[in-house]
Amino acid sequence: MGNCSCKSASPDRYVSFKEIDCDGNARAVMAMIRKHIDDPARSNAFWEYFKTKAAGGSGPRPDELFLIHSNLNQIRELFETWEDTEALAALDLLEVECC
Repeated sequence: MGNCSCKSASPDRYVSFKEIDCDGNARAVMAMIRKHIDDPARSNAFWEYFKTKAAGGSGPRPDELFLIHSNLNQIRELFETWEDTEALAALDLLEVECC
């Protein structure tokens, strides 16, 4: 039907992810999340539940990439609230490359 001559500037993650350490990158993002939510002044009921879920305390323990993927919007809001640009960049990269 159409001959699209457009090309994506970024690689197709479903083809290229095999060379990416998605688990390692997810661990790094989880550490950035914990830096914030382990501070009682930055936590709330959602983040306490998130910690419980991450530890496997409310059912099977999800892998970190799945847990991050399932809560992308809340995590993004956390990093934006505390103006953590490094964590936002790591989250964006993880989302593009692995989610």
